[in-house]
Amino acid sequence: MTKIIWMTDPHFQNTGLIDTLNPRTRLQAAIEHMNTHHSDADFMVLTGDLIGDDIEGDYVRIAEYLARSKIPVYPMVGNNDDRAGFRKNLSLPENTMSEFIQYKLEETDATFLCLDTHMMGSHAGQFCDARQTWLRDVLSACIDPVYVFMHHPPMDLHLPKQDEIKLTESDAFLDLIGERGKVKHLFIGHVHRPTSGTIRGIPFATLGALSFQAPAPQPAWDWEGFVPAREAPHYGVLYVDDGNVTLQYTQFCVYEHGIEV
Repeated sequence: MTKIIWMTDPHFQNTGLIDTLNPRTRLQAAIEHMNTHHSDADFMVLTGDLIGDDIEGDYVRIAEYLARSKIPVYPMVGNNDDRAGFRKNLSLPENTMSEFIQYKLEETDATFLCLDTHMMGSHAGQFCDARQTWLRDVLSACIDPVYVFMHHPPMDLHLPKQDEIKLTESDAFLDLIGERGKVKHLFIGHVHRPTSGTIRGIPFATLGALSFQAPAPQPAWDWEGFVPAREAPHYGVLYVDDGNVTLQYTQFCVYEHGIEV
């Protein structure tokens, strides 16, 4: 069995607040909770949107926070990330692609793929020919079953605002992961809300953010008037055992923790 801690979207800032939220306090609480209750996990995956606007300063400081983890941490890029700053300050597996931050993690009974869906200058995602070729080659050679971590969803989630900024090559991506039947589950960041379902017979799950939570789709809202939901953050605890998956959504602090007014 492989036990994985899954976290996403810390939107870390080395100074300042996101509206009234201190993202440093939230990330620290998540790591402390994980260290206390889940230090037996094999590793942690952080599915993108690691930083805010200060690329150098934010990566330097978030690296210090992640170093407090008692288990290995595998970071991934999201739309807010910068590949050069990411590589300069964070540790990555040796098999990471040279152009993209995309790599595989092999356990004795499964393969875990961490994909790069970042598109320069956009909040939407991209999975270009080079990344598709890498994925096709890996899927042809790797251990079955395969589990995929990615930032941008390759499907509509009936979250109208988030569906506007999903993966742009969704059909091509879904065709690719369905070719060999090895991919058994998708784990997706980006949307700041927990959802789950199936797409072309493949189960998927999204996760609430370590930072702020997006409001439910109803009543309708827009980005100009965006107000985070007053909901507590959480992370995921994954158990993968002989092709079976259990995901526990785990609240690590109350909503008020990290809110400064």
